[in-house]
Amino acid sequence: MTGFLAYSLAGHDKGQIYLIIEETKDYVYVADGILRLLDSPKKKNKKHIQIIKNFDRKTDMSSVTNEEIKYLIKLYNKGM
Repeated sequence: MTGFLAYSLAGHDKGQIYLIIEETKDYVYVADGILRLLDSPKKKNKKHIQIIKNFDRKTDMSSVTNEEIKYLIKLYNKGM
């Protein structure tokens, strides 16, 4: 799941789009490049996100920056 865009399904950020930057057994860590940066990602339960499958770009997480995350989310929103 790491490197894919996802919707938040629950919480105060419902409907927000994030990039999944890390994955554990029950949780994922997400960032949007604006409020949630790579240095301070948001911890979300896997049940509370939905992977965006119709966006065919998977991001290489070894060299991603906050600017690239914002750009990916902007590209996705523009295509909707």
